[in-house]
Amino acid sequence: MSTILSIKGKSEIFVGRVNEGIDKFLRGERVVVITDANIDRLYHDIIGRYEHIIVGHGECSKNLVTAQSIYSQLLTMGADRSTTLLGIGGGIVTDITGYVASTFMRGLDFGFISTSLLGQVDASIGGKNGVNVADYKNMVGTFAQPRFVISDVDFLATLPIRELRAGMAEVVKVSIVGDAELFAFLEESISDECYRATDVMRRIVLDSARVKADIVDRDECEKGVRRVLNLGHTIGHAIEKCSRKLNHGEAVAIGLSQISHLSHRLGMLSREDMERIDTLLQRIGFSIELPVPMTDILREMRYDKKKSNNVLRVVLPERIGSCRIVEMQLSELEKYFIG
Repeated sequence: MSTILSIKGKSEIFVGRVNEGIDKFLRGERVVVITDANIDRLYHDIIGRYEHIIVGHGECSKNLVTAQSIYSQLLTMGADRSTTLLGIGGGIVTDITGYVASTFMRGLDFGFISTSLLGQVDASIGGKNGVNVADYKNMVGTFAQPRFVISDVDFLATLPIRELRAGMAEVVKVSIVGDAELFAFLEESISDECYRATDVMRRIVLDSARVKADIVDRDECEKGVRRVLNLGHTIGHAIEKCSRKLNHGEAVAIGLSQISHLSHRLGMLSREDMERIDTLLQRIGFSIELPVPMTDILREMRYDKKKSNNVLRVVLPERIGSCRIVEMQLSELEKYFIG
């Protein structure tokens, strides 16, 4: 069984078997795969069908140096505007692929086969492509939609539990943003065993993708409603900058908890919903304690790329399934968080 979602009529999200998706979207054009060594080792039967470029593994490879290397290899291969780039991997690979595809020769066709939970529910969807600069996440990037995203939950079987949990932080985020039924489903279903249950994971991936696709369809370039998808991320990105011990999902989970507590203090979110958010995050396996002092986190928030004239657009949950965007001075945030 497969399902296709559409964004702007130009990007299709396919949730189903990978080979079925490949047969549907790749029909004879020249394809160059971009992937990393770990994914190549696991899925060389797919990657080996095409010319391919191997990039480094991890966040430290998501930079302009890597992009330059890919540009050079594409030139050596004789790639042109008729070439399709196919990113196979998690969010780092798809971010790099989308950035290179949208800038090389002023734009190539591209698509993704997403192999991580974080990628399937969030990173590969929506057309945001970017690389890091000086350790600041996604500081250089583009808005350009992949022609397709293929998400096969069978890929998740190879992932360690910590990486699966990291992806689940984004599932909690989208459920708070726009799907109270998904949040309730997580409360009923979440356990370490659920990651091996195909039906459960397929629902989680599909429902999460549907929320994001609907929001992006209404606001492709983040001028309005799409900003709600940054829920928990302003604090989460700052935590990542302060602490190398946490991965993206672990930092976002803390960000979700902190921003929910702030929303409660501001009188917007009920205590019951605040406690439901904390309880679900902890059931998934996250610590919601700050790993570094809030003063350090607030200092890094000053470099957030969404800031304008010391004003941040802060996404605050009003209830599970609905959020509001509020403009707040950094000094006001400091008052609420540290007095």
